[in-house]
Parts: sequence; structure tokens; C-alpha cells
Amino acid sequence: MPQNTTPLDTAQREAANAQKQRKGLSRMLHALGYSLAGLRAGWGETAFRQEALAALVMVPASFWLGRHWVETALLAAVVVLVMVVELLNTGVEAAIDRIGPEWHDLSKRAKDMGSAAVLLSLVLCVGVWTAALWARLF
Repeated sequence: MPQNTTPLDTAQREAANAQKQRKGLSRMLHALGYSLAGLRAGWGETAFRQEALAALVMVPASFWLGRHWVETALLAAVVVLVMVVELLNTGVEAAIDRIGPEWHDLSKRAKDMGSAAVLLSLVLCVGVWTAALWARLF
């Protein structure tokens, strides 16, 4: 054991690496558990909750609005993309906050870029849905 490592550190590292040792269905089931835990954590964020609730309306509406499967898939995909980007942004923010509460220019830049990614995904979603609604209604 390295000099600066405690038995607890070693146990934590071994537990973290256990997933890498799994194969097949066991690995997939454990990965599903981690993904569901991530969704539960995301649900704790107001922005993600709002986007998920909007998705409950917009994804089914994409089947009405889309004229063929490609349009339907695009309409649903841009809605899901917003939620994906929001989860990634929340992950970046959590990692930055884990480092420390003090202000740092690089931390601010990382958080600002995550926020900008969410904004761009929302602009894309609004643009695609506006174009589809325009084509459908006019």
C-alpha cells in the first residue's frame, strides 16, 4: 500500500473499480442503476424538472406534429437533447462546487459554458418546433 493511502481509501478505490470488472448483463444492470440514480439526482434540479415536465407534453405531441418518422424523431430528439445538456451542465456545476466554494475565473468559465450549452440547446429546440408548427399550420 502506498504511504499516503489509508485502508479506507483503498476500499473506496476497489469499490469504484468493481464496475470495471463486471461483464455482460451484470455490468448493464449496474450501469442502469447508476443511470437511474443520475436521473433521480437531476430531478432534484428545478430546471431539469421543468424540462422533463415539458417533455411529457412535447414528445407525445411530436407524433401529432411530425409528418413522417424523421420529423417526429427530430422533434422528440431536440426535446430530449435539452434534458441531456441540462444533466451534463448540472454535472459540471457539481464537480466545480466539489472543488471548492471560492470564486475562480476557470470555475466561472466552466459554469458559464455549461449554461451557454443549455441555452443553445433550448434555442435549437424552439427553432425546430417553431419551424415544424409553421409548416403544419400555415
